Amino acid sequence: MSGADEDVTPGKTTIADVIVVKVAGMAAREIPGVHDTGGGLSRALDAVRDRAPGGRRHLGRGVKAEVGERQTAISIDLVVEQGAVVPEVVWHVRENVISSVERITGLEVVEVNVAVNDVHLPDDESFISEALRVA
Repeated sequence: MSGADEDVTPGKTTIADVIVVKVAGMAAREIPGVHDTGGGLSRALDAVRDRAPGGRRHLGRGVKAEVGERQTAISIDLVVEQGAVVPEVVWHVRENVISSVERITGLEVVEVNVAVNDVHLPDDESFISEALRVA
């Protein structure tokens, strides 16, 4: 007898929400035209944390996931680059998030909701740097 089912050891596997959140966040940031994920306040707080000694980037910022036994639904808040074509960027984000999450976790992604909350302008970096210097 042969078959894939015979090679599987009985038991339950669970995938934590945080894994889906991190994978989705990384996949979204890989897309050209995506500046970052998350809202303005969370990005500002993370910028302070990133500059602190031992600080590291929060990969799941702006990403939420509802994970079931076999399926997941994901919501992502995006900041796009100035000049990016938003519908194209969002389409590529959805495709990459679905592909990455399904490949890495084995979960079926039933939906990816994307909210584009901001556009990154070249002057934004100098504003954030000045705010961090004053704080």
